[in-house]
Amino acid sequence: MTDLTTPASDAGSAQASPLPVKPAIAVALAALADWLFYGQQTGISAVIFALALALGSLTANFATLNRSRMLLAGLPGLVPAIEEFNAASLAFMILALGVGLLLTTNLQRYKLSEQAGALCDLFLVGPFRFFRDAIGLFNLPTLKTGLTIWFIPVALGGIFVLLLVSANPLLEKWIRLMNPGDAASYLGLGRILFWAVALSTIWPFIHVWWRSRMAASSALVEAAVLDQAPRSGRMELFGVATILRSLVLFNLLFAFQTILDAIYLWGNVALPADISYASYAHRGAYPLIVTALLAAGFVLAAMRPGGPAEQSKVIRPLVYLWVAQNVLLVLSSILRLDLYVQIYLLTWWRVAAFIWMVLVAVGLVLIVARIVLNRSNDWLIRANLITLTATLYICSLVNFAAIIADYNVNHSREAGGRGVWIDMNYLLSLGPQALPAIDRAIALRGFDPALVSRRSCLVEQQAKDTASWRSRGFRSWRLQRALEAQPKSSTTG
Repeated sequence: MTDLTTPASDAGSAQASPLPVKPAIAVALAALADWLFYGQQTGISAVIFALALALGSLTANFATLNRSRMLLAGLPGLVPAIEEFNAASLAFMILALGVGLLLTTNLQRYKLSEQAGALCDLFLVGPFRFFRDAIGLFNLPTLKTGLTIWFIPVALGGIFVLLLVSANPLLEKWIRLMNPGDAASYLGLGRILFWAVALSTIWPFIHVWWRSRMAASSALVEAAVLDQAPRSGRMELFGVATILRSLVLFNLLFAFQTILDAIYLWGNVALPADISYASYAHRGAYPLIVTALLAAGFVLAAMRPGGPAEQSKVIRPLVYLWVAQNVLLVLSSILRLDLYVQIYLLTWWRVAAFIWMVLVAVGLVLIVARIVLNRSNDWLIRANLITLTATLYICSLVNFAAIIADYNVNHSREAGGRGVWIDMNYLLSLGPQALPAIDRAIALRGFDPALVSRRSCLVEQQAKDTASWRSRGFRSWRLQRALEAQPKSSTTG
């Protein structure tokens, strides 16, 4: 068994530690993650785990830390998550952990581009190193080669299976029917995959290794791993054999989901009695987008410029097929969300989800374009930034509040549509731009003094916001003209 705790500087004389400290820390943190997150709502627990992960990383790499930078290592990034856990605070927390690790363990990266590349390597490639290093614990070359080839296909395939099952009530039902009973409920597929993801996420922070060449005096990585040439290890991890097996397995998994969508979503075949169409449509919208993003990350890692798989005549068609299936999954997600919105109407988050799904689909197409045109990853980043900028520019010109309000009123049950009854509280929360739709909703529901009073508050807010020419905009001017053109009797009853 190869010891993972001996610093490189002491490799010649140090004896193997009787306890593999780093794997023990990683397992302890994975157990903490299981207790904090599995089957639980996430909040301040994310901050607790981030602090525990930082402490574990400091403990595992204490001899090689830059102690002068430890106080600057990411603690401010945890403050938003302490205030409120959401997508933005999660992004800051992840970035803070990565920047903190970079500041305290790597003094060689001075350029911003190198630092950004190191963080991308930490978050995108680092988790896969856990499987390589886990295999490296055993001095069995044949077993190591075989497991390395199959670890990524099996591990990522398991994650994709979990996401596809969470997105498809039919698959969940079939798997539940195969459940052997309560004895295996604790160690179910979900928990096993959770531990695999947790360990692979934790390991890059515990067993730190940066892609650049390290100075001779740096004791950052153990000699047993360094002596085997990390770059060759990475090539083996994403070698042709591994990528080929992964793509074959992934295409088969995705084809199964695509066939089910073609039958039940696009073909409108009747679902089993215990599964509602709304449930089938709604549950798959968001997990399938996560699946597509993971697929895009794998394609970028596997088909990197100059890599062994980029020119393969067998792998390239499999990549194109898999990306095409992912585009179909994104289109299915858009259709699922559209079907759900037809019943439960629009919200800000559902509009954002539509836009995000379109961006994911465009990103997948751009990945294929990069491979076909033999472009660099810099070209891909620029193309995606241009797409994102153009999307944000267009969105800045769109009156989403009015669109949401108009859609909800026009498709509501009061107006004879397929949707649910109008949620007046949400409609009023959209602000003054929703006033024309609110007036139509009041007319459909009948005169209600409470609603008219709340509507009057929005009118006063609009008048206050446009009282001075300095605060006016073309959108607010158009709304004011529309309100002034309305007969007063239409809203006062």
